[in-house]
Amino acid sequence: MDTTVVSRSLQRVIAGMPTSDGAGVKLRRTLGQGQGSRLDPFLMLDEFSSENPGDYIAGFPPHPHRGFETVTYMLDGHMRHEDHLGNVGELKSGGVQWMTAGRGIIHSEMPQQEEGRMRGFQLWINLPAKEKMKPAGYRDIPATDIPVAALDNGGSAKVIAGTLVQEGRSVAGPIQGLSTEPLYFDVHLPEGATFTHAVDEGHNVFLYTYEGGVQIGAAGAQRQLKPQSAGILSPGGLVEVTAEAGGARFLLLAGRPLREPVTQYGPFVMNTVEEIEQAIRDFQQGNFTQAPA
Repeated sequence: MDTTVVSRSLQRVIAGMPTSDGAGVKLRRTLGQGQGSRLDPFLMLDEFSSENPGDYIAGFPPHPHRGFETVTYMLDGHMRHEDHLGNVGELKSGGVQWMTAGRGIIHSEMPQQEEGRMRGFQLWINLPAKEKMKPAGYRDIPATDIPVAALDNGGSAKVIAGTLVQEGRSVAGPIQGLSTEPLYFDVHLPEGATFTHAVDEGHNVFLYTYEGGVQIGAAGAQRQLKPQSAGILSPGGLVEVTAEAGGARFLLLAGRPLREPVTQYGPFVMNTVEEIEQAIRDFQQGNFTQAPA
């Protein structure tokens, strides 16, 4: 029986598209530009990065979500999360907030700085139908609670979700046990170094490069992924990424596809139009965050 592990290749590139969200925060969107630019179970990925306060100071005032999870990862800066459950989280450089909207959450994310660099990412991960109306939840994960694995090639990998396995040693991130089984790594590589990691063959995988270019795939069959782009990978059991000149920093994300219909209306992501209409009614009638009868 052939037990050869297939290295995933770069199948599709989604270049970052400048846009704005919240009260006018400027950002760059890859996944989520439209219905055809999702990768089950991932719905959206935004990068925000600016030293101009005018690009971020208005923040994200109170707004609702239902039916999915949001993951905000801050590289530089300071934002404060507040929600209707009473949670207050100080999201600072290197930290993550993992929020499960479930049946409904109303929250805000507001800058706590008037100058300097604000840089990070927000990822949306879908929830399966059976979990879309579960109670909302929030977890604040400071940088000190997120392990960083040293790689043999001089690079490093920050493990936010899932477990990194390298030559018999494993490093578990703080997020484990979710139904979509996400991997979320922030990998830093010096010039010419290669990062190799096994992935579940049934999971969907993509990379987002935010500094430097990379070559994806096995030697002799590599394709380039430029900065500020998401690269959708083909099926296979192995990811191989090599940094180009100057080194590279990228996010590696993998997850179990739900294979369920997706109906989205702004901050609501459900399975049917009827469920979206119910979410709108619930919000308008003031019982958005309450458990269904």
